[in-house]
Amino acid sequence: MRNWGARLREITLAGLRAFVLENELVRVTLLAGKGGDVVEFLYKPRDMDFVWWSPDGLRDPRDVAGGAGDDVAAFLDHYEGGWQEVLPNGGAPSVYRGARLAQHGEVAGLPWDAEIVADDEREVAVRFSVRARRMPLRVVKTFRLVAGDTELVVEEELANGSDVELDVMWGHHIVFGAPFLKPGHRIRVPDGARVVPHDAPIAPGGRRVRAGGPYRWPHVPADGGGTVDLSVVPARGEPSEIVYLTDLDEYAVVDPADGLGLNVRWDASVLPHLWLWQELGATAGHPWWGRAYVVGLEPFAGYPTDGLAAAVENGTALKLGPRAVRRMWLRARVIEGSTG
Repeated sequence: MRNWGARLREITLAGLRAFVLENELVRVTLLAGKGGDVVEFLYKPRDMDFVWWSPDGLRDPRDVAGGAGDDVAAFLDHYEGGWQEVLPNGGAPSVYRGARLAQHGEVAGLPWDAEIVADDEREVAVRFSVRARRMPLRVVKTFRLVAGDTELVVEEELANGSDVELDVMWGHHIVFGAPFLKPGHRIRVPDGARVVPHDAPIAPGGRRVRAGGPYRWPHVPADGGGTVDLSVVPARGEPSEIVYLTDLDEYAVVDPADGLGLNVRWDASVLPHLWLWQELGATAGHPWWGRAYVVGLEPFAGYPTDGLAAAVENGTALKLGPRAVRRMWLRARVIEGSTG
């Protein structure tokens, strides 16, 4: 029960096993009982949480009463916002070699095993692990936080437990929203990044970006003529959109008024793409009902959001050889002031 330096608590949240990693500057809450999700990334000096919390709140994925079952609802009925692991399918339901895979399925809805691997005033760390059910995959993920630092370190290992080569989509579904995200916030990526728009609108009401590409970040052709600056978070009510970025290994989302933001870096040799998803309140029907004002910036192996079969077809899916193991890392750090 240490209350100084780096510290760690195991708690129950909405009936689910969870862990809180904390130091003098940040508090991060992780769900072992659902997906290994990050449901809080709070910067204490400003009382600012960066990850979005859905108006529907947290629901136990074991509770499936009351809704018609389908492969999209399997994810959305229990989506609390935050930050998920996506494997082995990204986006829409898909069928791969006879395995029917749900929206963003399947590990985001599973309970993960967890063990504390470091717990002293200098550093805390917890290791999560899970086995997929429809493909022979195992993920081990360690979250690490040191005293006096705002950086959350994530170290991962993905193993193919079979003697056949597999294709997968693997990603981090990181979504920004209230209280942090506001119109006019800036999305900063390295020079030279390229933009590939999704080939069709993702929601009723049209789209912001013209299909085609690749285009050079950030000024891309607008669907109705002119250009769109993708580096500026749009006003509430603008059309929903998703595009895919390549040739980058980090980004930052920043409030230009004071430089407060979150910088995310990752191993681009494993996750070579970044999905930029914007749902800005224009979807008046299911699942958002006009209540979501969010931007997702999601490092990924594979695109588009049409599912694993589409990523295999276009050659962007990650290949895992027989009994192969792939390792990668991701880091998220609070930035402020001139460092923004």
